Amino acid sequence: MMASPAPVFDHLRRLSDDTGLLEHARGSVPRREHGYCLDDVARGLVVLGREPDPPPELGRLTERYLAFTAQAQSGTGAFRNRLGYDRRWQDAPRTGVCWGRALWGLGTVAARSEAGWLREDALACFELAAGQRSAEPRARAFAALGAAEILDRYPNHEGARGLLESVAQAAGRPSEDPEWLWPEHRLGYANAVLAEVLIVAGRYLHDDALAADGLRLLEWLLRTETLQGHLSPTSTEGWRTPQPRPAFDQRPIEAAALVDACCRAWAVTGDRFWAAGVRRGVVWFTGDNDAGVPMIHYGTGGGFDGLGRTGASADQGAEATLAVLSALQQARALRDDR
Repeated sequence: MMASPAPVFDHLRRLSDDTGLLEHARGSVPRREHGYCLDDVARGLVVLGREPDPPPELGRLTERYLAFTAQAQSGTGAFRNRLGYDRRWQDAPRTGVCWGRALWGLGTVAARSEAGWLREDALACFELAAGQRSAEPRARAFAALGAAEILDRYPNHEGARGLLESVAQAAGRPSEDPEWLWPEHRLGYANAVLAEVLIVAGRYLHDDALAADGLRLLEWLLRTETLQGHLSPTSTEGWRTPQPRPAFDQRPIEAAALVDACCRAWAVTGDRFWAAGVRRGVVWFTGDNDAGVPMIHYGTGGGFDGLGRTGASADQGAEATLAVLSALQQARALRDDR
């Protein structure tokens, strides 16, 4: 595996306070007026849960993010997503993407945390949420990743297995059009997770055909989002042929999702093609992209919010910063595995 920077958590700490994780920043300065978002806090739980031997300050962040997630959860297991800086919730509980991401974050902490009480509290929240179902494909996919984390540690967990089985039944399969294998009419947001969930379901449900479908979709996506040898992710507007590439603005979450999925494919197959896919996603952050500029602020450890035709945004919000940290963690983990 290639040399890559180590994850630096300074900016994540800067964006965090005693309530949670602030969503936006102007440059590197947190924008408190925009408040907090469970989507980001749950991403934070995934990243923090993955960190081996976390120092005490990261452990405290995990505690804070878990408390935020628990407060966002209703008695039915659904979640609110947005909290104002005045500490008032701005929406009603639902089972959208924030529900799926919360399950992923909770599953990661419940499976990986070194603190027994954190594992227990995260598992209790996970079990309540796992009784719900969502109509949104990406929400289901993120939830399935949390279920897989639980099954790694608790192989007989009925709630996690039932959730994963329901997601597998509803997941999209490759289309019959050889020119457009993707199960959706257009590429959209965090695309690689739709392929990864098939790989995950195939592995944990012992369904080789399901896993093969996921690998086929992921290979198609990786080749489709490669332009002149580098990653050229789908823009915020989505994409479909015959629209031209590259397309802008590009968001770091697309590259991070592809890195996650390729790491999963590597773990399942051991095929070096997927290690190369991880590398392609990681170096997008370090400058091998359509604008030829880094998407990491090396002074803060933060991630730039988007890539345009002429360069990167100056703003370093939570989503982009967590995408950087996630990609660098996966690069490190893959390097250690080899």
